[in-house]
Amino acid sequence: MIVDIPSLRAKFEGPHHLVTASDNQILFLRTWESSGAEPKGTAILLLHGITAYSGPYDMIANPLANLGFTVYGLDLRGHGLSDGNRGDSPGMERYVKDLCETIDFVKQYHAKIVLLGHSLGVLSSMIAINNYLENIDGAALLSGARKTRPSAYPPMSATQKLKIFFSSLIRPSKPVIRYYREGMVGLDDPLFNFNYTFRFMKIVGLRDFEFPDLENMPIFVSVGDNDELFSVDSCRDLFEEIPSTNKTFHVAVGGKHAEFPPGSMDQLGIWFDDQFD
Repeated sequence: MIVDIPSLRAKFEGPHHLVTASDNQILFLRTWESSGAEPKGTAILLLHGITAYSGPYDMIANPLANLGFTVYGLDLRGHGLSDGNRGDSPGMERYVKDLCETIDFVKQYHAKIVLLGHSLGVLSSMIAINNYLENIDGAALLSGARKTRPSAYPPMSATQKLKIFFSSLIRPSKPVIRYYREGMVGLDDPLFNFNYTFRFMKIVGLRDFEFPDLENMPIFVSVGDNDELFSVDSCRDLFEEIPSTNKTFHVAVGGKHAEFPPGSMDQLGIWFDDQFD
C-alpha cells in the first residue's frame, strides 16, 4: 500500500516541528509539551523502534511531559511522517547526519538534551553518542541488547537470502526484506513499516558497537521481564559494558518488548526527575 506522507503530514494538527535535513528532506518531530509542572530546561529526544514511528509512544512521553519535560519524537527517515523511501536509509552517513541535525534543532531551545531510545532507538542513541557526544547529556535505553533470543525470528532459507542479496544489488532502494516476529504491534496502522531495504538492515545491529568513555553521564537501561526479543540477562550484559559511573538498571515487571503495564515504567520518570532539571 502506497501512503501519501506529505498529505498526511499536512493534515497533522498536533504539536510538532518539521526539520529540514541538509539534503532538503523533511524530518517529522512530534512534540509532547511540558504540562502540569514547572517546565524544565532539559529536553528528551525519543527515538523509536524498528517498524514503528513516534506516534505510538504516548504511554512513555506523556508521563515525562507531566513532570515538566518537553519530549520530542523523531520519525526516522523513511518512517512515520518523515520524508524518504519507506523502510530505507541511503547509508550510515545519512543516518548519522539525520540524528545530529535533529539534535542541533532541539538544542536551539533547550540547555540539555537526553536521548530516550527504544529497541532500534537504542542503536540510534548509541550512534548519536558516538558521533555527537558533546551535545548529549544522558540516555535512557529501553528494550535493546546485542543478542536477541534464539527464537525471536523465524529462520531464513539460503534461497531467500540469495534472492534478497541479488535484488539489493540491482535496486538497493527497494524494500526486499519482510520484517516479522511474533507479538508485533501496529499491524493495522499504515504508518508502520514491515518491509525494509537490505542496506537499511545492514545498519541495524549492536554486535560490533563500541562505547566511548561516558565518564559520569547518566544512563538508564531497562527491559521488560517478558520481552519477546531480548532477555533480561542480555540487556544486563549491555548495561555492564557501558563505561559510565552513573548508571541504573531496571526490570519492568510484566513488560513486553513494546508493551508496558501501568506502573511498570514509573522508575523511568523517577530517574529523569532525579537526574535532570
